[in-house]
Amino acid sequence: MTSATATTPQARLRHWAPRVAFALVAAFALIQLVPYGRAHGNPPVRSQPSWDSPRTKQLFAQACGACHSNLTTWPWYSNVAPVSWLVQHDVNDGRARFNVSEWRQQRQPEAGEAAEVVRSGEMPPLQFRLIHKEARLSSAQKAALAAGLERTFAASPPLHASGGDGDAG
Repeated sequence: MTSATATTPQARLRHWAPRVAFALVAAFALIQLVPYGRAHGNPPVRSQPSWDSPRTKQLFAQACGACHSNLTTWPWYSNVAPVSWLVQHDVNDGRARFNVSEWRQQRQPEAGEAAEVVRSGEMPPLQFRLIHKEARLSSAQKAALAAGLERTFAASPPLHASGGDGDAG
């Protein structure tokens, strides 16, 4: 019976596979039209901390600066949706939470909080470390960065979220 052979799993796969592939390619092409995630400007650096050492500044730039400064280097994949959406979101969120390029203009976390997220491995986040080998800090590098952040915050206090250095309004 020919109608029975037309409904075999292989026949169904041959029938649907090209259609599904076309739909996926079309969807990928269409999401490129979504404007979010490709306007990669870097605002000007308005103020920076007085780093306690060149080592702390270098470790910060290596592991944190892409999202926590206005000196982001935008990789090629940051222009391809849907990855561009994730990259843009992470940079926007990182800058909003802690931005060394807005040291005296934007409220920053407390020194202990910044150091603890480095020590615990919470920062830099896994998705960043997977793609950026240089952000994979050793235990010694994490300890050095955390201690350096604490010394930097002490020597060059930012505007703190708790209101310690400025008016909340």
